[in-house]
Amino acid sequence: MTTLWSIWWVWIVAALVLAFVEVFVPAFVFLGMAVGAVVVGVALGFGALGWIGAGLPALLLLFAVSSVVAAIGLRNVIGVRRGQVKIVERDIND
Repeated sequence: MTTLWSIWWVWIVAALVLAFVEVFVPAFVFLGMAVGAVVVGVALGFGALGWIGAGLPALLLLFAVSSVVAAIGLRNVIGVRRGQVKIVERDIND
């Protein structure tokens, strides 16, 4: 019996949903998780996780590690630039 989290296209759909959410909440949080979901989906699709049985803990570990690596990479590539400082000219309470 195949469980939902061990189907490759479910992870790809989850990645698309996370990427869609990133469009409306631009914080680079969901984009890293979308990349992590794609990594898990591709690994499941190519059968790379067959040797570990593709259990939920292993899938979540791969998702978490790849999401953090992607978030750090995205932050370095398209994140805050060095020397960029936000200067507040007007307080909302004035």
